[in-house]
Amino acid sequence: MKGKYHIVIQNNKLRYELDIRRNITIIRGDSATGKTKLIQLLEQAAALGESSGVDVFCERPCRTLGGKDWNLVLPNIHGQILFLDEENRFVKSQEFAAAVKGSDNYFVIVTRENLPNLPYSVEEIYGIHASGRYHDLKRTYNELYHIYSPEALSGKVEPEVVVVEDSNAG
Repeated sequence: MKGKYHIVIQNNKLRYELDIRRNITIIRGDSATGKTKLIQLLEQAAALGESSGVDVFCERPCRTLGGKDWNLVLPNIHGQILFLDEENRFVKSQEFAAAVKGSDNYFVIVTRENLPNLPYSVEEIYGIHASGRYHDLKRTYNELYHIYSPEALSGKVEPEVVVVEDSNAG
């Protein structure tokens, strides 16, 4: 898939809104910021449909990917935005990295850990801002923010040493 996608996931109490631009987006945040709740809302929408009370707005289908059979499910999904929770240990595997590379889906991965096997951009790492209280009866609006701002990345870097791999190296 190519392009930018705007996603809104909401129920009567919570609202998440994000834009994704690349095939891998990372969402980070402290405990109780609503990362897992975002995944749960998508799972409710998929399981119960309209009766779940969860609305998902996006021009592409959004769904979760998880469980021990992920490698059987992923090859049959095309042109979708897949959300993965940090509880899925396969996200750190080389097998998953190879599957992502060959996929035409976008991946939104909710995790606090580094994922060295995946080629994601620092411009696509987001945190969750929450306004309002998590357990309050008022609607809670969650917005994502860049962890690494473009301003911080635009500064001139002059390293003392640059190490590169020789083109003949194994």
